[in-house]
Order: sequence, then structure tokens, then C-alpha cells
Amino acid sequence: MTENDRSDGAGDERAGEERSLRPDWWWASEGSLWERFPTPARDAFPGPISVETERAFAADRLLAGFFVAVFVAGALAVLGYFTGHSLREELLWFVYLGLWLFVLAYAIPTVVWGYEAWVGRRYEPPPPEYGADDVQVRILTVDAEDVVQHTVDALPDAFTDRHVVAEEPLDVDGATVHVVPDGFECEATNKGRALEWARRTLDCEREFVLFLDEDTLVTEFDGLPDADVVQFREWPMYTGSYVTYWAEVLRMGYQTEQTGFEEWNIPLYAWGGGIAVRKSVEDAVTWNFDTLIEDTVFTWEATKQGADFEVLETKFRNQAPPSIGAMFEQRRRWLVGTLHEEDHLPPWFHALDAVRNVTWVFSPVTPFLLLFSALLPTNLPGHVAFHVVAQGFFLFSLVWVLQGWRYYEGPSLRTLPVFFVYPLVTAVHAGGAAWGFVDPPESFETTTKTDDHRD
Repeated sequence: MTENDRSDGAGDERAGEERSLRPDWWWASEGSLWERFPTPARDAFPGPISVETERAFAADRLLAGFFVAVFVAGALAVLGYFTGHSLREELLWFVYLGLWLFVLAYAIPTVVWGYEAWVGRRYEPPPPEYGADDVQVRILTVDAEDVVQHTVDALPDAFTDRHVVAEEPLDVDGATVHVVPDGFECEATNKGRALEWARRTLDCEREFVLFLDEDTLVTEFDGLPDADVVQFREWPMYTGSYVTYWAEVLRMGYQTEQTGFEEWNIPLYAWGGGIAVRKSVEDAVTWNFDTLIEDTVFTWEATKQGADFEVLETKFRNQAPPSIGAMFEQRRRWLVGTLHEEDHLPPWFHALDAVRNVTWVFSPVTPFLLLFSALLPTNLPGHVAFHVVAQGFFLFSLVWVLQGWRYYEGPSLRTLPVFFVYPLVTAVHAGGAAWGFVDPPESFETTTKTDDHRD
């Protein structure tokens, strides 16, 4: 049977020692930014932490605006709008140099991804040292009762400490349901608010907390290594839209880089739908951040404070967005959330993340670089080199599709078409991110989930 718990959530009454998580990175020296930044671990949770930043003229936005101008000018030139015009030669040089800059910008994250993939091939996760009896499971939802019931039913029997944290009362068998009270206030909003309320309110005597989304199905569990943050892999299921499903296949191919994150000591992103966190680390970092990407921000802050991060090969099933509109909104939220939180990263990582965001938005353009290169005048210096590079980028982009296809464990009638509709899939995957650059969301919208599992 379930129990609805409406604690008032007033403050964090949990006693006990907080784990010290002081980083040994270069920016953690005395008098550095780290020493001036008020962290919960140091200041014993003095109050909410605001991480929201507004940067209307951030480098990534300026770079994106420049590329828009380049591609618009290139399109106009191709269509013959400037034939015979005195500005045609100057415009041609602007487009040509801009295309080379785009190639350089696209090459940076591509090379980094290739290096991560190479490192990741040699990665072996640490052996498990903790079992299911060392884990408390928390499933986060708004009010998707049927979806959550599927998630609870899929949990291995070895998980006995099961909790559902919801915004509305639910009737779920096999787990204790807790409802976040309307009057609970903290700096975090939406899912982060629910996570923070649960952290302050739920009793936990286990070493780890395993956080799951409402649609995350635990397919297997072989234990957890002795690490502070443990990332499981996601495996999106088909939910009615082939286009969004293929976009997820592409995304999974790109995310094979996760096993190479150990090289940087800080992950580029995290998936909160399947992540285990040591309880002492959760209390030291907290979820009290005003952000759209609470899982990634939490992981960034945890690793900045010295926590170690490991990725397991175990895949949990989750759902692909049910429609293109839902995927656009999801990608829009991810992009804008990352833009607002890049200041959490060290400077060089901040720059890499900014370039990755811009190239993600413009990734649908890469198949058309071949067309641009074919239309450029042959007397331009480096014309042949540009054509070769354009071909290379197009072929390399198919590597991500191949990786995603392999990630889904080989050929199937559902995954095979992604090779033939790659440009469309890339456009759908990047469309929401582009929308986020133009029109950032003002509120958090959850992605609709279904209890009809078709994959």
C-alpha cells in the first residue's frame, strides 16, 4: 500500500556530519573564486543559492548571430541576388571566410568527441561494491500515476526502500508516495524544488540515493562502485513518433562519449533519469539551484567540490518524446539551461561548451557544406581544401548515426531508416536548440510520457 506524506518541508533538520568536498583544482586556492563562492558544504546551508545568469551578449549568442549572417548571405549569393552588384565580391569573401570559421568551430567539438570516444573505448568502470540494500530509490514525477506504476513494477525486488516524489497525490503500489507541499519554498524550481524537498524531508539510512524519472525502467542492476556520483546510460524507447525516435538514436550515438568524461574530471552533462548519488554528497551539494538542468548543474557542482564521477554501461529504458513539438520544447529547455549555467564551468570548459552549443544549433547545415563548396568560385584560395573538409564532415557525421545504431544493439526495422533520413533527423534534433537561442523558455514544461510502451 502507499502512503501520502505531506510534510511541511520547513528547513533541513537532518543531523550528522557533512562530507567535506574541497576540490584540489587550480581555481580552489586561497582567495580564489572558489573561496568566495558560498557553498552549502562550507556554510552549513545558510540559504538558497542563485545560479541564474543573464548574458544577452554572451559569446555563444554572438557566434550564432555571425553564422546566421554568413549563411543568409551565402544563400542570397547562391540565389543570384547580388549578381552584378558592386558588393558581390566583398560579400563572397565574407561568406567564404565565415564558412571557414564555421568549419573551425565545428572541428573543435568534433575532435574533442573523437578523443573522448577513443579514451572511452579503454574505459572500464570500477567493480561494484554496494548492492541494492545500500540504495534508496526516489522516482520524481508531477502526476503521471500510470507511468510511475510501470516504473515501480520494473524495479528489481532487491530494492526495498522505494519512494515516489510527486506534485499531486498518487495511488501507486509498491512504493511510498510523498507529495511536495504547495507551501514549500526554496531557490530551486520545478523538478529541482521537488528534489530539494525530498533531500530535506525523507529519512535515508542508505549509502546511496538512486534518482529515476517517472518513465525510467531499471532493466538490470549489478550494484554500484565506490564512487560519489554514478551515471547509468539511457536507452530511449519508441513512443509513437519515428522522427523523434530516430533523433534519439542519433543523440545516443553522440552520447557514447560519456565513457570518456573521466579524462576531464568533470562531465559535460548528466542524465538525472538514472543517476545514483552518495547521500552525504547530496547533502553537501544540495539541489537548491534555480536552473532548468538541475541534474547537470548538480553534477558540475559535485565534481567541482571534489566528488568523483563514474559511468556504467548498464542501460535503463526511458521514452523518446512522443511528438516533434515535445522534442523541440525539450531541446529548447536543455540548450537554454546550459547557456544560463556555463559559468559553473572552468574557463576552457566554458568555451568548449559554448562552441558545442552553437555547432549543435547549426549541425543541420553540415550536409549543405558540400553544396556551398561546389558553388564557390574555383579561384578562391583553399577551395579544394574546403571541399575536402566539407566531405569529411559529412562522412564523420554519419559516424554518430552508426554509433547510435550500434548502441541500440544492431539492425532493426526501426533504427535502420535513420541512415537515409539523417539530414531530417539532425534538423529535428537541433530545431529546439535553435528555438531556444531565439526564444528562451520562461517556464519549465515536462515532456509528456505514455504508459503504452512499444519498444
